[in-house]
Amino acid sequence: MRKTLTLLCLTLPFLAYANTELQTPSTPSIVEQKKSFSAIIPAYRATYTLLRKSDPVGNAIRELTYLEDDKIEYHYETDINWLIFSDKRSETSIVKVENNQVIPLNYDYQREGTGRDKYYQWQYDLAGKTAADLKKNNKISLDFTDGLLDKLSYHLQNRIDLINNPDQKRFVYPVISTKGSIKNYQYQYDGEEEIILPYGLVKTIRLKREIIEKKRITYAWFAPELNYLLVKLYQVKAGAEQFEAQLSTLELK
Repeated sequence: MRKTLTLLCLTLPFLAYANTELQTPSTPSIVEQKKSFSAIIPAYRATYTLLRKSDPVGNAIRELTYLEDDKIEYHYETDINWLIFSDKRSETSIVKVENNQVIPLNYDYQREGTGRDKYYQWQYDLAGKTAADLKKNNKISLDFTDGLLDKLSYHLQNRIDLINNPDQKRFVYPVISTKGSIKNYQYQYDGEEEIILPYGLVKTIRLKREIIEKKRITYAWFAPELNYLLVKLYQVKAGAEQFEAQLSTLELK
């Protein structure tokens, strides 16, 4: 049975002005802008059922939390147990949003389970055009920082773009990897679809990302009625299904 949601999600500008005396009547104050942003995207927690060949194999959580100093914590984690395989992953981005643009500040990634464990921690200074690999105690220079995002925060930027321009058909995001290289992530509009999820029946738009050299295709479904929350994810590689994620619950925090 479909759950009721009273208020949902995304973004208006955070404009940072050090001197509020310079604001004109048409320029919202910092406090007003913060209230406006949190009204469109209140802090939330969404849970997903992870499937492989239609069988449940784990769960995922996506959360957005407001911190001090106008910062936002954007978090995603997965927990998979399938046959003798286990995999737990956690990603956290600390960001700010200014003029509808996500600005990454910190990125943490942890993975443990079957196979080799991984851990990365990065700190970004886009104004100073540097990125620091805290794990290796190494700092690199960035020639390009315009719109640069980390491997999690680009999801938040994608949702912001969908809300602000729902007719947009192509999305390109420059993303910095956990090794410091930069690559464009591209998504293409792929149609509309009404789908049944554990959460309920929802109307969606579908985006597609294809990486030809890896023979991998990812489909992502977003629900306009939930302010373009990601409600389903499906990935195939070389024609074989990798995983599927379906929205189960959604709650405001």
